[in-house]
Amino acid sequence: MTTAPRIRILATGGTIAGSGGSATTRAYRPGQIGVAELLAAADGLGLEADFDGREIAGIGSQDIGWPQWDALHREILSAMDDDGVDGVIVTHGTDTAEETAFLLDLTLPAGKPVVLVGAMRPADAVGSDGMRNLANAVRVAGDAQAAGRGVLVVMSDQVFAAIDVRKAATGGAEAFRGFPRGPIANVTPMSLDWFGPPDKAGRGARFAWPDMLPKVAILHTYAGMEADTVGCALGSGVEGLVLAGLGSGNAPGPVIDALAAAGVPVVRSSRVDQGSVDRNLEVDDDANRFVAARGLGPAKARILLQLCLASGMRDPAAMQAEFDRR
Repeated sequence: MTTAPRIRILATGGTIAGSGGSATTRAYRPGQIGVAELLAAADGLGLEADFDGREIAGIGSQDIGWPQWDALHREILSAMDDDGVDGVIVTHGTDTAEETAFLLDLTLPAGKPVVLVGAMRPADAVGSDGMRNLANAVRVAGDAQAAGRGVLVVMSDQVFAAIDVRKAATGGAEAFRGFPRGPIANVTPMSLDWFGPPDKAGRGARFAWPDMLPKVAILHTYAGMEADTVGCALGSGVEGLVLAGLGSGNAPGPVIDALAAAGVPVVRSSRVDQGSVDRNLEVDDDANRFVAARGLGPAKARILLQLCLASGMRDPAAMQAEFDRR
């Protein structure tokens, strides 16, 4: 006799818990549906799983930050240690899902499945995608083959690894993409097809969970950008900077010079949606002591730089080794 998987749902709000008060309005408020109602809806789907839940927050993911991340990390570790839990689902807004997923991926062991899921349309909108995405997340979180893959994001019948996933569109149910890899599985409420074996089985957390994340700013590069932008960021007390650069991580010469003299670690990323940044191409990273973000966009590069700094790392070569890893 097969036992139904036992899934813990950690709710943070977002569009999947949002309501607009009308099936056809565009405006809505995120985080209006509590975890009890989400659990009832999940039970009503007839899925082969048992659920319990915790309410972490009821907010839009634009407001997600350290307090919610700290609570999520603690709750997920508790679930991993609980023999009565087989997998964890985090319901989350889509705007910062890639950052939360990546932060958790870097600081959790690759053990039981941990799945982030959201929606692009609120619960009461015509064509809402929330319950299908949740059913898909249950399918993934309850699958033994999901273990050992790190934190996953489920959206629009696809499964993405945290390191690859990004929100690539502001509307439409198929708003998420993966780079440099695409999805690692296709999923429906009835089926799940992995494209390869677990690639992190047995791995521990790459970074210890910090007491706090250091302050790191992202500088968005644009034509005619002036060097004083760097000084403004440094004046706010940052411990590191990420350049969302032009093309493969470039910026006007005076900006590059100011970053080289900044006195804090600098990571070059790209503002291009599918932008990979390699070392020493148009910019002399060795001379400037910069770090190349490789395939990480600015938001994820910031998360990784924060964890490097929180771990006491300051050497650019050591940081580069972390950015080179998958």
